[in-house]
Amino acid sequence: MAKVAFIGLGVMGYPMAGHLKTKGGHDVTVYNRTAAKAEKWAGEFGGSFKTTPREASEGCEIVFSCVGNDDDLRSIMLGDDGILAGIASGSVIVDNTTASAEVARELYEAAKEKGVGFIDAPVSGGQAGAENGVLTVMCGGDEAEYAKAEAAIMSFARASRLMGGSGAGQLTKMVNQICIAGLLQGLSEGVNFGKRAGLDMDAVIDVISKGAAGSWQMENRAGTMSKGEFDFGFAVDWMRKDLAICLGEAENNGARLPVTALVDQFYAQVQARGGNRWDTSSLVHLLMND
Repeated sequence: MAKVAFIGLGVMGYPMAGHLKTKGGHDVTVYNRTAAKAEKWAGEFGGSFKTTPREASEGCEIVFSCVGNDDDLRSIMLGDDGILAGIASGSVIVDNTTASAEVARELYEAAKEKGVGFIDAPVSGGQAGAENGVLTVMCGGDEAEYAKAEAAIMSFARASRLMGGSGAGQLTKMVNQICIAGLLQGLSEGVNFGKRAGLDMDAVIDVISKGAAGSWQMENRAGTMSKGEFDFGFAVDWMRKDLAICLGEAENNGARLPVTALVDQFYAQVQARGGNRWDTSSLVHLLMND
């Protein structure tokens, strides 16, 4: 059992912190910008809550964080009330935010100056993966610091791997999102084509999901896509944030992302239809309702 903190109790962080307490057996203190949610979590899981990231981090061996974007991450890490103001030398920060590799490296250096480890550790698996404790975690940072945190990470994960130095976790998550964007557009076109051809799409998906076209997206989203159901899962707003990070990094490393850029614009059209909070599989809405 370790003394840990979890900063940020959104749709991902809330259950992840819960698994650290119930499955991992850790002594967990939480912080959330909306204090009522932190108080609710403490009541539900039997942990404690604090009113600043600094207070939550004091005395902790590992501090987890999961917030919205680069600016949110800097706000909880830096300053008089930030994590780095409270965490002790020799501890490690595990950041599960999907953010830029640039901010990961920046905070790695800031933590290092204080004798604290920093692991960028974005996750894949969505809200369902967080709730069921079966996330995939992609990590970047120093091997010794990762070793300190790996067992705790596995409280909410089914797989975790150190991918390289600082920023490597975020870069790996970018690859993940690039692949998902292309998969969902292809699946959208396939579902729309099949429906317009008069096929039984449940039967079609059942057959082709067992062949070379199969994917997690097909298994979990094709049926709801065919029915035009999108009120769940990973929101379009979040995906556009992630794809902007991918496209920005591609400008730095010279990678060509023509399909990713196109799908990002398709998501902008979904937003224009009021689909900001629809699941990312809502790309099919542009084809089924053209």
